[in-house]
Amino acid sequence: MNRIGKSLRLLLPLALVFQPSAHGAKIGDIRDTNAFEQALRFWTFQDVAVQYAVMGSILMGICCGLLGAFLVVRKLSLVGDTLSHAVMPGVALGFLWSATKDPVAIFIGATVAGLIGVGGVNLIKQTTRIKEDSALGMVLAGFYAIGICLFVMIQRMGTGDKSGIDKFLFGQAAALSASDIWLMAGVTLISVIIVAFFYKELLTTSFDAGFAKSSGIAAGFFHYLLMMLLAFAVVVSLQATGIVLVSAMLITPATAAYLLTDRMGWMLVLAMIFGVFSAVLGAFLSFLGNSLPTGPFMVLGASLVFALAFMLGPRHGLVPRRFRERSRRIRIQDENTLKALYHVLERGGFESQVVELAQLANQLNESAPEASQRVEQLTKKHMASISEIRDEKLAGFRKEIALTPTGWQRACEIVRNHRLWELYLTNAADYPADHVHDDAERVEHLLGESTVRAIERKLDFPRKDPHGKLIPSIDDMARNLGQGTSDVSPSGYRQPQT
Repeated sequence: MNRIGKSLRLLLPLALVFQPSAHGAKIGDIRDTNAFEQALRFWTFQDVAVQYAVMGSILMGICCGLLGAFLVVRKLSLVGDTLSHAVMPGVALGFLWSATKDPVAIFIGATVAGLIGVGGVNLIKQTTRIKEDSALGMVLAGFYAIGICLFVMIQRMGTGDKSGIDKFLFGQAAALSASDIWLMAGVTLISVIIVAFFYKELLTTSFDAGFAKSSGIAAGFFHYLLMMLLAFAVVVSLQATGIVLVSAMLITPATAAYLLTDRMGWMLVLAMIFGVFSAVLGAFLSFLGNSLPTGPFMVLGASLVFALAFMLGPRHGLVPRRFRERSRRIRIQDENTLKALYHVLERGGFESQVVELAQLANQLNESAPEASQRVEQLTKKHMASISEIRDEKLAGFRKEIALTPTGWQRACEIVRNHRLWELYLTNAADYPADHVHDDAERVEHLLGESTVRAIERKLDFPRKDPHGKLIPSIDDMARNLGQGTSDVSPSGYRQPQT
């Protein structure tokens, strides 16, 4: 969004030059029809302009999504922005060369300008101490300034307005012709074939160029091959989205895919799907109203896809992540309550099978209502039960909490995790015994059963922690639940055996 905002600020002077057409481009004028009839016209493909616009949108979505994914994983998103601005002088020179809006002449001019821009960035980076981001910024601004001068010159030639070359600034899907579609199809087909044929090389150089070089892969060759394909993709997409916004179609669908998967193959597929969806949606929305621009609507469609992925993505989405954090916070709170109940029972030598609510509140250093709320959470999960007992001394009722077998087992597991980790830190990492409690408080909720068993084996199945307290073992938990092989009959929750 920062790049788009910066680009819009750079575009403002040029928009004033082309003020009569600065309202943006549209697929077709509204006739005396309503939105429903317009939608029907679009999806029935009655108009040739709509057919070309949809075909162009699909091809652009595939090409930009496919190549944009490699830009995102290579952390070269700014290259797309630089390319889109670097081709601007080439578009103007191609028009001046052919004196018409010849797609081939403009394609050649824009591609050459884009490659010169990328080569300039690499030359500055390799021969000076200037970093890549600074080089990209300079090339972007320099080529854009040249492009503005050439476009103004064309505008003053008297035929500039009629040529429609200004549509390259804002994008106009309706301006796509049959030759444009063939050109886009050719570039898309070449891109798909090259990516499919050199997928392994492109994948390796994208994630670890040093390893690729040591493996005999020509990392430099595949970098410039990707840059050339990107230049092609940018040039053929200019008609639909415009110079300023084409970089958004390269980056936004790919970033949305990046949030949804960790597999490069799936990322390529999702980026192409999102690119096609965004482009067709933008073309459709532009068709619904009069003087609605196509390029910005395509970018808004891509932004909508990114927003959904950002909010609802199963792994990295904001909402699922918040839900997982809340669930983890509640689980840790429950486990701390179970541990506190265990400590109260342990302090009493496991003589009693219940814990008074006041004792629990004192152990947690909380008020009775807060402790009661914690117990209610445990009762809902069938880890504890609470009962009210009439107390003649108090002339009232007191609340007593008893652990269920499930609650008792989990309480033993948390205590075992805590004490084993303290012992591991003191024995294996030489931590002082009085410096291991806080670390164990955090790790006790994260240890899995396999890790705990590995620690037990490493420490030769210890019975006491660094502070001399007994560590509950699996046999202790099973015996107390009547599942052990010991001759001792289960009679309640008992102290671990030494």
